[in-house]
Amino acid sequence: MTLERSIAPPVEAWRHRGFTAPRGVTATTMITVYLVLLFAVPSNVTLGPLGSVGRPALLWGILLLVWWVLSRLQQRTVDARPVWQPIRFAYAALVVVALVAFAAAMLRGQPADQVSPAITALLRLMSWGGVLLVAMDGVRTYYEATRLVRWLVVVAALASVLGLAQSFTGSSLLDWVRSFPGVSVDLGGVDSRGDFTRASGTATHPLEFTASIVGVLPLAIATAIAGGYRSATRRQALLWWTPVALIALVSMLAVSRSALIGLVVAVVASVPGLPKAYRWVIGVAGLCGSMIVIAAVPGLFGTVLSLFTNAAGDPSALSRTNALARVPEFIGASPLIGQGFGTFLPRYYIFDNQWVLIAIELGILGLVCFTALIVAAMWSAIRASRRSPYGETRTLARSIAASVATLAALFLFFDGLSFPISAGLFFLVMGLTAAIRTIGEADKALFDADTRLQGLLDKDPRGGAPAAGGGAGRTTGQGRKVQDER
Repeated sequence: MTLERSIAPPVEAWRHRGFTAPRGVTATTMITVYLVLLFAVPSNVTLGPLGSVGRPALLWGILLLVWWVLSRLQQRTVDARPVWQPIRFAYAALVVVALVAFAAAMLRGQPADQVSPAITALLRLMSWGGVLLVAMDGVRTYYEATRLVRWLVVVAALASVLGLAQSFTGSSLLDWVRSFPGVSVDLGGVDSRGDFTRASGTATHPLEFTASIVGVLPLAIATAIAGGYRSATRRQALLWWTPVALIALVSMLAVSRSALIGLVVAVVASVPGLPKAYRWVIGVAGLCGSMIVIAAVPGLFGTVLSLFTNAAGDPSALSRTNALARVPEFIGASPLIGQGFGTFLPRYYIFDNQWVLIAIELGILGLVCFTALIVAAMWSAIRASRRSPYGETRTLARSIAASVATLAALFLFFDGLSFPISAGLFFLVMGLTAAIRTIGEADKALFDADTRLQGLLDKDPRGGAPAAGGGAGRTTGQGRKVQDER
């Protein structure tokens, strides 16, 4: 049985919780700028005088944090229904542990070259928090969330195009950035494995590049299913499948175990949340696309297969497995709060595992907080998918949960928070899980109010039609169809 009703969406995002930005500047706009700085500006480009803290995305994230604080201080009314956000407390706990670990590290005394990285690490944590909090408290409607996700998918697709160009040309194609005055550039370039070039896009390392775009894949699939937000023509709707194909293609050409594992995790995590009509389509299309790529690129299948069959003797795989045996050695010095966030430099050891690195730098308490952050994000997105009566909201919420699961799994294969793009993307997705939770609760409240109002009108047909937005709070925009499947 299908029940269809027309319900108006909640108010615009920037009107909630005191976001008194100038006309036209919304939380979505501010985060979109962050996305452009994060993906478009090469990660190793910094403003010369500021050193490692001069990355444009990092500075913009701090600006977002300041904006969030000011908006909270000048808040007068709350238009949105308050929703308990466990991710807020998990992030706050992580910050507290990081500050305590920093203080303890400074009291113990640190080599001179470790003080600056520790301070920079705290600034990065604050910058990521700005992105998370603005997304959490600024994105309040389904349309704001989908607009932000659409921009994220677009920048990931453009990054994939750059990666493909690097793969085929064997060049980074970014040397021209050095000509800008006042900037410091340390481009990572491209790497190679076998006969294939491993692209890095604008990232510092190929692994960071592929992990970042694979983390966006579930969102790209959800965007494509939404048809480009109800595009006017079928051709425009089909165009939104292009980012999905580009991300999958670059991941396969990356010749990386981690990228392929992440690709599988992203697809598997996405499928349960897709409408039934699309599940087989995604599976069959993915299998056919993989076979076409393997047939079109000579040597790709053998190279990829050898990554797994020869893993026992591969130096990269051996380094990851052997590193686990040394974890107790590094944790033993300070098992509760760790050695200090950002103080465990590569000269000591390279673990290529963010979960292990968190345990070393922030101890058991930090690892618990980091785990709680991810669990809270997953719970928030899944909760939203269960509460909202809208099929579109449910699909988007489940895709965000799949993105969280993908990034969490990829963090087992590299220290993602040490790289600007993957870290910034991770905390942005964390914020989106909280935003979609608020949206899901608002959808549920509006649907229930409309249902009760409709019940009263059914009982008293002479009561007349309600005023626009009546029974559903203050609303703006056009009504949208709801499919409540029973």
